[in-house]
Amino acid sequence: MIQEFKDFINKGNVFETAVGLIMALAFAPVVQGLVDNIIMPIVARIFGKPDFSDIRISLGGSYDITDENGVVVGQGPAYIEIGTWITTVIAFVILAFVIFLLVKAYNRANPPAEEEAGPTEVELLTEIRDGLRARA
Repeated sequence: MIQEFKDFINKGNVFETAVGLIMALAFAPVVQGLVDNIIMPIVARIFGKPDFSDIRISLGGSYDITDENGVVVGQGPAYIEIGTWITTVIAFVILAFVIFLLVKAYNRANPPAEEEAGPTEVELLTEIRDGLRARA
């Protein structure tokens, strides 16, 4: 079982995947900082608010607000927080675009290795024909 685990680790490129995941987790605050400190102030300038959190759909009721011990401390209005979701989608799109640009830059800096072109189908068939003629 230990050998199978070693084979799994070595075969699946688990180490490279782990490094990629750690880098992605470290990169997330950078993108969040970009969204919070650069993009959203531009949104605030255009729309007059720092984000879209004020966009809500009221459900017309209320719900219990509880503290950390589960004790009800008051009532709050029930909303669907569309604006918060829009802000999150904007952050996701920005993150996806930044990753796209990084992958594009990486691919440009590290072009795939040119594989030697093997013989064409016609060349192979000609070689087989010539080999058969030489036998006969």
